Amino acid sequence: MALTYPHLFKPLKLGRTLFPNRIFSSPQDIYRLTAEGFLDEAATAFYELKAFGGHGAVTVGDFFVAREARSHLFQLVGDDIRARKSLTRTANALRRHGAAAGVELNHAGKNARMLLETQDFLWGVADGEQADGTPIRQMSGEQVEAIIEQYVQAAAFAVRCGFNFICVHAGHGWLPAQFLSPSENTRTDTWGGSFENRMRFLLTLLKALHQRIGRHIPIEVRLSGREAIAHGMELDDAIAISRELDGLADIIHLSAGYHESPAASMVSHPPFYAPEGVNLHYAVEVKKHLSRSLVSTVGAFTDPAFMEEVLASGQVDIINLGRQTLADPFLPYKARTGRADEINRCLRCMTCFSTSTASGIFYCATNPVIGHERDSLNETPGPLRRRVLVAGGGVGGMQAALTAAERGHEVILVEKADRLGGVLNTERAVPFKDKVGAYLDTQIRKIARRNIELRLNTVVTPELIGQIAPDALIVAFGARPIKPPIRGIDGAEVYSAEEIFADSSRAGRRVVILGGGLVGLELGLYLASEGAGGADGVTGAGSVASEGAGGADANAGEAGTTRTVSILEMSDIALPMMAALDTSEMINHPELLSPGVNIVHGIAIGEMMKRYSTLSLHLSTRALEIEEKGVRVAGPRGERLIEADTVVYAVGQKALDDEALALYGLAPEFSVIGDCVTPGSIIDATQAAYQAARDIGRL
Repeated sequence: MALTYPHLFKPLKLGRTLFPNRIFSSPQDIYRLTAEGFLDEAATAFYELKAFGGHGAVTVGDFFVAREARSHLFQLVGDDIRARKSLTRTANALRRHGAAAGVELNHAGKNARMLLETQDFLWGVADGEQADGTPIRQMSGEQVEAIIEQYVQAAAFAVRCGFNFICVHAGHGWLPAQFLSPSENTRTDTWGGSFENRMRFLLTLLKALHQRIGRHIPIEVRLSGREAIAHGMELDDAIAISRELDGLADIIHLSAGYHESPAASMVSHPPFYAPEGVNLHYAVEVKKHLSRSLVSTVGAFTDPAFMEEVLASGQVDIINLGRQTLADPFLPYKARTGRADEINRCLRCMTCFSTSTASGIFYCATNPVIGHERDSLNETPGPLRRRVLVAGGGVGGMQAALTAAERGHEVILVEKADRLGGVLNTERAVPFKDKVGAYLDTQIRKIARRNIELRLNTVVTPELIGQIAPDALIVAFGARPIKPPIRGIDGAEVYSAEEIFADSSRAGRRVVILGGGLVGLELGLYLASEGAGGADGVTGAGSVASEGAGGADANAGEAGTTRTVSILEMSDIALPMMAALDTSEMINHPELLSPGVNIVHGIAIGEMMKRYSTLSLHLSTRALEIEEKGVRVAGPRGERLIEADTVVYAVGQKALDDEALALYGLAPEFSVIGDCVTPGSIIDATQAAYQAARDIGRL
């Protein structure tokens, strides 16, 4: 099968986030909030419908970093822990349909009029006065630094709730744009005046975000290519700013206009008389000056053929859609499956903005579903029967095949190994994980009893896909262990965690495990329990040594067949210690921000580790080199050698995304799920698989 729009549907991987195509749903806010300022279930459905329709990314708009940062009452609050439920529900809804889930961080600055409820002035970048005479007072340097921290805390909170990329709104006259503007930022300290000083707020913010949430979380920066107000920033300003952001921002998103000016808002929200892609030229000019950041455009795009031309010619890298996602949330699906002539194109009649202003609800003049998204998502008509190929027989692949078969589709499940179960098969021998094996066996039995054609010992290739000619292809290839770039890693007695789980007899009497995440800790427990003859054979409570805490070193070894296990962790914290952290401390640890981190399981691991005096955990410790006698490390006790007969690496998984994405153009409907998107947990795989299979044939 040849895609009509191959560039539109070419997947994009930034950090650990997979964007399945280049059609993004631009940041949109919504008035459907609870009294506390949180998303209600209707608001979640508003965003979810775009993900169901196939958009590669969906961004929740106007996520204000503090209550006092809002310009009006109906704006999403991003600094309240009580919002966690609604945010997690929304992020999950987006991701389970395959879309990347983003939030747009915002601060109104001098337009934060909610402050007028308690004071008679507004805080701004510099002293001044609003058009209505309201005084604006210059923020102090301490206030500026505190606001940067609010952005960082809000981003970390969003990531913890499951959002996998962050958009910083630095356009449309919001606070970052106020710092960037030469006419508005007349400060004389380090935060204003010169171009270098005006850039300081945004650059400091982005660096702080990378440090707190990790470089693997993509950051998009939204700029106005032109503000379209008197003394406002022009294209030359946007180019100069973008050059400073090149590489620091993963995506630079060029919009236009100024939020607080009705006339300029017609630039950011093009009216009916504006041409298709009216603001494209801003992004095109900016891209000419960049070498590392991707460039996105937005503004009056409705035609997939035109969007394909823009991407194919290299003018930009990503297309953002705004009101078009209301006129037809299913534009991406229709364009991919040969139904572009059925796309309902936005009239740009402004009905959506008028109704949301008047009633708080977006309605669309030509799409009656908008405003009633939950009804559309919840209806379950019998799906059109499809021929479905599931590539990969691990946890995600098995669930996808079962769900698709239950929905009445013709299903072919292909696995390259000689049995189903994927990487979890390697853990079948672990006594305390026996329930995992039982789960796999149950799934395998169900597959045998369903109308599913199973092909084992078969590699999924383009040729095989061509022979099967599926209507829908679900790729669940999984991941492979990351081999850390350490001298000596290719030695004879160095193994991956998977290899030792599969055959623990390879492990000697003294084992060093590189990596104190879930896999490393569970492997350490398994090996220590074998060496001790099982947990029941251990006398005394024992202790877990934490080098950072001055604990005992288990490297000394014991007589007989006892096996000593030393786990090295570069961070200053490990899974069992999470329960002792409060929210602020957890935010300070990027490695803990994943919503898949199972804190309660961590408590159980910590309790179990106490049983084995021969098991030690060395925090803030980095492996320098694997030598003949062991591992040379650097840590709180300086540089030293931990003796070992066997070294095992458990530092994470590399998604098989390259292999998966090479197949993206070979079937009308295409989904990538599970570890070959982002290595995660069983729940990540099963939820994505279930939703991907349910979506087949519904449109």
